[in-house]
Amino acid sequence: MSKEIVVVGGGAAGMMSAISAAEKGARVTLLEPNERLGKKLNITGKGRCNVTNDAGLEELLANTPKNGKFLYSAFSRFDGRDAKAFFEGLGVPLKTERGNRVFPVSDRAFDISGALERRLKALKVVLRRDRAVSLDIQDGVIHGVSGEKGTYPAEAVILATGGVSYPATGSTGEGHRMAAEAGHTVTPLQGSLVPLRDFGVGRRMQGLSLRNVGLTVFENDKKIYTDFGELLFTHFGLSGPLILSASAHMRRFEKKAYRIEIDLKPALDEQQLDKRLLSDFTKYANSDFCNALDDLLPQKLIPVVVEWTEIPPHQKVHDLTKEQRRGLLQLLKHFPVAIAGPCPVTDAIVTSGGVKVGEIDPKTMESKIVKGLYFAGELIDVDAYTGGFNLQIAWATGRAAGFAAAENET
Repeated sequence: MSKEIVVVGGGAAGMMSAISAAEKGARVTLLEPNERLGKKLNITGKGRCNVTNDAGLEELLANTPKNGKFLYSAFSRFDGRDAKAFFEGLGVPLKTERGNRVFPVSDRAFDISGALERRLKALKVVLRRDRAVSLDIQDGVIHGVSGEKGTYPAEAVILATGGVSYPATGSTGEGHRMAAEAGHTVTPLQGSLVPLRDFGVGRRMQGLSLRNVGLTVFENDKKIYTDFGELLFTHFGLSGPLILSASAHMRRFEKKAYRIEIDLKPALDEQQLDKRLLSDFTKYANSDFCNALDDLLPQKLIPVVVEWTEIPPHQKVHDLTKEQRRGLLQLLKHFPVAIAGPCPVTDAIVTSGGVKVGEIDPKTMESKIVKGLYFAGELIDVDAYTGGFNLQIAWATGRAAGFAAAENET
């Protein structure tokens, strides 16, 4: 008799779990309250879906700063290249872009979720539009799930309800509550890959987007991360791809002070930039300093730069000293922004924190507390950098949980 399995959550990890269990011959019921599956998956990568990273085990681990070692077994059996082969096998042509980021050729996230849905149907996975409320656990063994609309007996249950980021997609923390009620420890939940709040600088330049700039993160004056790309000043602080990536390295605001430095002219070393300044100052020799930076900087940035150099705004350019020019150069290469903290977890792309990894078998994703209970995806206390790595965690843990739940003896 084939095993009866219930998967709670129809996101990336839940769909992969259900597919994997069904491929092993289990009878699978998938519980998902949303009107369609993969709601969060469909908005990832701005709707393009950065489905994975074309990476092997070591690179995947290197890009998973939070409890990466826990994923060693899962990544060993299903890495980024395996994920590529899986989706191409489902009929989705893929392409690899900068940083080995993998996308569907169509640039449509719906092609990924659609392929998963077709596979679920082909495997006769039963979809129930219901929200799980509680787990049926007796004497340390799982016996099923109770939902708002019915009860679902099971010999194994896979919790894959996601984190608490993007709550509109259904990630409301219910999985963490059920895990805690089952006796699991849930580590503090906070945002990762999240916009950052500053102390008011962003508001002064709200709406300004800077492309092709360098960024360095300092933790208590120690350089911990550098990157290059695009960022955006907002009413609350900073956002954009550079900032989301940097935020994953800034996890200890209660104990550490963080600041970033922006290299506004990364293509020029200091000597080249000094030549550029001399050229501009020759051109604007008879102008006020505040009117001499139009060729160098965006308009919204100029008043802040002028103020921070402490050069009188109406000092004539031909009167600037070498020391004043040097101060301007240093500011352009090391524009500082002190960071107050991350935005709320609801604004984050992924959740950092979750079910404690020490309470989960890393090979099978089975609970060490409740027999027959498994976990997959963002619900677990693991998270990674941008670049398809977080979805790869969903695929790899979902694959491991689905296979193990179908194969393990109850």
